[in-house]
This record gives sequence, C-alpha cells and structure tokens, in this order.
Amino acid sequence: MVEPLSRDFHLVIPSIPGYGFSGPTHERGWDVVRVARAWAELMHRLGYERYGAQGGDFGSGISTALGAVAPERVVGVHVNYLPTRPDPDAGIELSETDEARLDKVRQLMANRPPYQTLQATTPQTIGYALTDSPVGQLAWIAERFAQWTDPRSQISDDRMLTDVSLYWLTATAASSARLHREAPRRVESCPVPLGVAVFAHDITQSVRPLAERLYDIRHWSEFERGGHFAAMEVPELLAEDIRDFFLADVKHDHRATAPSSPSCAGPAGPTSVRR
Repeated sequence: MVEPLSRDFHLVIPSIPGYGFSGPTHERGWDVVRVARAWAELMHRLGYERYGAQGGDFGSGISTALGAVAPERVVGVHVNYLPTRPDPDAGIELSETDEARLDKVRQLMANRPPYQTLQATTPQTIGYALTDSPVGQLAWIAERFAQWTDPRSQISDDRMLTDVSLYWLTATAASSARLHREAPRRVESCPVPLGVAVFAHDITQSVRPLAERLYDIRHWSEFERGGHFAAMEVPELLAEDIRDFFLADVKHDHRATAPSSPSCAGPAGPTSVRR
C-alpha cells in the first residue's frame, strides 16, 4: 500500500494473515474481506488517512476489497492480476486477442489445477505434509515458479530458497492454503479508480471490455515481458506502472466525480503497450 504524495512513496508492505511472519492463523474466517478490514485498520493506526493499494494474486482481490471497505480513504487501487470470466450475456463484441484470452480462462475453469483443488478442499492435509518436509515445500512452490513465470525471467536460487523458507520456517503451509478455501470467489465491488497491468506470461490475461463493466478503470497497461510474479520478475516495469497510475491517473479530488454505485462503471483510462 502506498501514499501518493510525490514521485517517491511511503511503502507499507504487510503480509497476509496466515502467510510468513503474519501466521500461522488458528481460526476460520480469514477471507479477503477480513484481511482488507485488517489492513484498513493497520493503515489507520499508522496514521495514513488517504492511501492507495496495490496487489497481485490474492493481493489483487484484497486490494479491491480494501477499496470497497474503506472507499473514503483509498484513493485508488492498482493490480497486476485481474481475472475476467466469460460472460455470454454481456453483449460485448470482443477482439480475437480477447477471445483467445477467454479461451484460456475456460480451459482453466474446466481443468482446475491439482494444487488449487487440494488447497481449496483439504488445506490442513496438504499443510501437514508440506510442513513436515522442507523438500516437499520446495517442490510445491518451485513448481508454481516454473509454471507461472516468463521463461526469460531470471530468478536466482537464493531468491527462491528465501521465498520457500518464509513458508517452511514459519509453518504457514496450511494457514496460507486455507485462503483458497475461505475465499473461493473474488469481491467484484470496488468504488474507487482502478489501474491494471497485464503481463504476457501471467496465468491468465484480463479482458478489458469485461473488466470495464465491473470497475472504474483509469489506467491499463500491457507488457510483453513478465509473468505472475511481476514484482520479482520485472520490478522496474511494475514499479513504474504503479507510479504512473497514482501520479498521473488518480486525482486527489476524484471523490467528487467517482461513481457512487459499487459496480464501478466509469470512464476508461489510456492503454499502453510496453516491452
């Protein structure tokens, strides 16, 4: 989360409850809305009255939920992962690129990845297995890196081992997996401006005409490099896009013109394609 004051930002980077040093959690109910409320309280206690949020993966859903639970404080939300589901009733003409993206989504919906099925249905079972074996935890996470990153991304062994260690040493394999069970659906309600960065090698790529039906999109960027872990793979591209959104596309007085409806229908922002 960032406070957009100048070209430089104050950064508040919390870990999700149940993950790393914010876990393990020992009770049910930690879904994306509860996490968003916890982050809103965190920012309040830190003294930030107005701020922006940014996230990818579950952080994307939590950030948009934060915009919904604290719209008077959140000036905008930037995400680098925004799944868009096929909507046969939308009545929108889509480009060949958009149709190809939706075909990819349909394939994933029809063939749910095994890891996701396990974490969504039996998170405690797989959690015990991963916590018992550091090699198992390494294999579990390394497979995600292999499948979701841009093949051109150079992620060092030390970086990967650090990431894996944060799960294994804190025994958060089960509590982090439970978020898949607690939050099976995204919160599609965000009454604040949204910025979207789409990376070519992510799990899926967003379809803008469908996203615009749900969100007040002010900024949209397409990148030819980078995958699901953009902050790790192409940090310079992601950081610059976040700055562009909060400093150029989010207005400090947007509350006067932002739509009051939680459907977030609003004016489309510019599109940029970057290498």
